[in-house]
Amino acid sequence: MSTTFENYLKKVPLEQLFKQLGASNSRILARTVKHFTTKEGEKRDQIVADYFGPREVEQIVDSITGYLFADPQIPENATVLDVGAGSGSFTIAVEKIVKSKLPKVKFYAMDPTPNMLLSLTKKTTKITPFIGLAENIEGSIRHAREFLKIPSEFDSVFSTLMLHHSIRPEKVFESISQVLEKNGKAVIVDLCEHGFAEFKEEMGDIHLGFKPESIKKMAQNRFSTVEVRKIPGISCKSSGRSAEIFVATMKNPL
Repeated sequence: MSTTFENYLKKVPLEQLFKQLGASNSRILARTVKHFTTKEGEKRDQIVADYFGPREVEQIVDSITGYLFADPQIPENATVLDVGAGSGSFTIAVEKIVKSKLPKVKFYAMDPTPNMLLSLTKKTTKITPFIGLAENIEGSIRHAREFLKIPSEFDSVFSTLMLHHSIRPEKVFESISQVLEKNGKAVIVDLCEHGFAEFKEEMGDIHLGFKPESIKKMAQNRFSTVEVRKIPGISCKSSGRSAEIFVATMKNPL
């Protein structure tokens, strides 16, 4: 998969693609991509593990997989997309659990940073990665389908710790709803609102987390069923600072 993906990357003019996808602020996006390429890259998996610890990572993965298995469970031949997959640490963990029960499910991973997705391809051949923007998944898929076999819609979409890197988070909910099957379900895990302004420089964050009620309002504009809750006993920790985590579950795009 790594060689195939590298060949795909050679055919993707990144800046041109982002403009084509309507990136709302190409300067901020370029800075974000650079941050994850130069400051994290191959170290991303370890950085995530250091933020949470193995028990907490397991809790996040369980929150995602538990919802995918919850009634109505995703189909046995479902297609699942991870938006903002990064180096795939959560994608791979979710994929393993889901396929242990539903081995025919197919997984896809989308991210704007080629270096992060290259890291994913070195760890597994069971997940199909492609370049794209969370605010325009539909357009990202159309472009990727010129080179790769990507479905146009998915039975489920999930995203972990990506939303606070999005320039327009409200567009992410719209974007996810556009690529979900009629009875599809989505899960977003991210940071609750916090006061650590330095995270913008240290971690490439754009937003200092979100209030759960703000997330619910954004989601209700696009989904008929929405629940948002904090994951108890878990937070993202860095140098003595910590931010709580929420999980938003959504069904049936409007």
